[in-house]
Amino acid sequence: MKKITLISASFILASSTFAQTLQDAITKTDNERYAAAASDFRALIAKEAAKGDNYFYYGENFFKKGDLDSANMYYQKGAELNATYPLNYVGLGKVLWYNGKTTEAKALFYKASVALGANKNTEVMRKTAETYINSDNKNLDEAMTLLNAAIKIEPKNAENYLLMGDALLEKNPTEGGPAIKQYDKFSELNPKSPKGILRAGKLYQRGRNYQLALDLYKKAQDLDPTYAPAYREKAELYHLAGQKANAVESYKKYLELNNSDEARERYAAFVFNNKQYAEAITEIEKLQGAGNTNLYLDRYLGYSYAELGNKTDTAAYRKGLNAISKFFDKSSRVANFKYVGTDYKYKGILLAKTGKDSLGIVEMEKAAEMDPKLAGDITNEIAKSYMKSKRYDKAIATYEKKMAGDPKNLSGQDYFEMGRAYYFGPKDFVKSDSCFSKVTQSIPTFATAYFWRGKANVQQDLKNEKWLAKPHYEKALTLVKPEERAGVKLNVIEASEYLGYYYLVMKDNAKAKEYFTIVKDLDPNNKKQIEFFKSPAGK
Repeated sequence: MKKITLISASFILASSTFAQTLQDAITKTDNERYAAAASDFRALIAKEAAKGDNYFYYGENFFKKGDLDSANMYYQKGAELNATYPLNYVGLGKVLWYNGKTTEAKALFYKASVALGANKNTEVMRKTAETYINSDNKNLDEAMTLLNAAIKIEPKNAENYLLMGDALLEKNPTEGGPAIKQYDKFSELNPKSPKGILRAGKLYQRGRNYQLALDLYKKAQDLDPTYAPAYREKAELYHLAGQKANAVESYKKYLELNNSDEARERYAAFVFNNKQYAEAITEIEKLQGAGNTNLYLDRYLGYSYAELGNKTDTAAYRKGLNAISKFFDKSSRVANFKYVGTDYKYKGILLAKTGKDSLGIVEMEKAAEMDPKLAGDITNEIAKSYMKSKRYDKAIATYEKKMAGDPKNLSGQDYFEMGRAYYFGPKDFVKSDSCFSKVTQSIPTFATAYFWRGKANVQQDLKNEKWLAKPHYEKALTLVKPEERAGVKLNVIEASEYLGYYYLVMKDNAKAKEYFTIVKDLDPNNKKQIEFFKSPAGK
């Protein structure tokens, strides 16, 4: 079953009573209460099996939730049972248009509008315009021409103005005033509908006027408490504001109105985007446990396990790789499936985390090539994989590529890792020290960077002719409180041994004893401190 991919989402619960009229069912579709609407449409078709509009609007119910195949089936059935009803041809054209078959689609739009509608059917005009506005293959000028024609014929139909607002906003996204006027006109003509209010709220949200947007979403809810999109948009707004608890609460209200598998799939994607990875995993595994085999669940399950890591589940990366592998297996059997960069990013990360570093790097490089916006994060992951597999020259080349001639392109963490790569790989201790120096400049309280500067300088002065490591080890030890020494035990011992030896050579036995005491406290079996305290200097 082909679906339009939906990343963000949110929905609520209402009664599942059968519609008394077709309009009741259509309203439920508009309210994103797809399961309740479907029940109503089935009841209507059972009563009036030959009415073309029942099939068209049932098809719309599927189309709006992203199920194009089922939508097409009902449009086709409606056209077969009532060949003179024009809207089912618009529906068939919509599916073709969304699949990139614009020439075939236009032929069906023409049949619906001219041959059957005599250029007078305003619903045909609106539904065709809606296709031009909302699809990837936009034709906004033609959409506005159709809507102006519809307004001329039917100036009191509020839906004309709602779509005109959408078209104007798509035409000029930076100028919201004309669209707001159209949405206000819709609300004036149809004051009982929250759709115009919600559209205005979304526009203000896009303009970052969050408080006004929130006020409008609440107004839409007050006008119609069963209007699920208002809860979904409010959840998205809270997500943007970093109010995770409010975001999830609003989404759960949305689910009360639309507790379908599709809604819960979208909720799982929402909590993933909300960085609530454990919650996303729980939701997805519940759906899969109930028999849901949607490949997008495997996608987000893999993503979530990759982000969660092995912190709370020691097998998280393995489970994540299993999920993302299932996703790629299922999607490979879908014609013309469109992958996104994050698919390869997370597959690469999961491969690397489970010991398949080389394969992981290949996948991550695919991700960076497909989506340059991911390149920064992916470069770090690639470099980590090279470091893990001790391919230090490759790690250095990766950081050099990220730097691209401008040192500001690398973070302190990048320089730290590159310093380690120079230390272990080509053993260029001057460049290693230079990298750690960059870290101390950007993070002057990061003791570990000073310890590593000490290590790099020891290697540049193996005979201790200049005692190059001394100032760096001294600085590192001043940044580590006595109660914190156990946490960086090996570094503290190494630095203290070096400084103890320095002061022993300088014949400052008291100072030497101070540093060897630090070593003794951390490791009573350390041979160097034992030898020191046995010696006359130590006594």
